[in-house]
Amino acid sequence: MEGNKHLMQGPIPAAFIAEQIGRHSDKLNIGAHAFFLGQVRSDCVEGKTVTAIEYSAYEEMILPVVKTLKEDLFNRFSDLVCLHIWHSIGVVKAGEASLLVIISTGHRKEAFQALEACVELIKEKLPVWKKELFSDGTARWI
Repeated sequence: MEGNKHLMQGPIPAAFIAEQIGRHSDKLNIGAHAFFLGQVRSDCVEGKTVTAIEYSAYEEMILPVVKTLKEDLFNRFSDLVCLHIWHSIGVVKAGEASLLVIISTGHRKEAFQALEACVELIKEKLPVWKKELFSDGTARWI
């Protein structure tokens, strides 16, 4: 994970989220921010409760994949000003944040459209895998 600014060990802290959102107040061409915060759910699967998810990643491929993803989105959305992505690796407990995406655009409509497209691309292309950890000590890859 050395030098990979898109990966964060463990859950994404609320203070980090607030800090990232606040960093854009000096960019006066931005009229809208949209963000997605993925949180681990405490699902019940076959009678077992999910207590956490353990994320792992092909870390050497994160930067090239994010670069390609960003290029695609900046080409598709002309109003896009900023795009930031952070994903957790390691164990993230139910109720904690594991994915943060911040999109900044000139106008709100494109912010929502770009955010949805970005999250879908992350789910499809980012080399991150999930293992559900259950309250009974068992686990399964999903």
